[in-house]
Amino acid sequence: MSELNTLPLSNDDADLDAAITSVKRLAQKVQQITEAVQNLHQNRTQLESKIEDAQKRIQHILSRLPEQSDGRQMNLLGEAIPPNNTEDDSEPTTH
Repeated sequence: MSELNTLPLSNDDADLDAAITSVKRLAQKVQQITEAVQNLHQNRTQLESKIEDAQKRIQHILSRLPEQSDGRQMNLLGEAIPPNNTEDDSEPTTH
């Protein structure tokens, strides 16, 4: 058995170096994948927040809608609507 331990290990050294190189390469790929997953998680969280905000805005707009029996026009965007000028109710004439 002692003779086996004294034999040159050139093939084993090459195999060990190749294995170490493969493990390093795999470790780098795992790190890249981990970073990509973290970025995707952050993006998803941001998108979920934006969706919630949009849903709240939509719900706010819907809550301001008049009932179906109400025929009035409603300003849903909160912008100033110029008042109707009753003097200008005449229709334009066409010639």
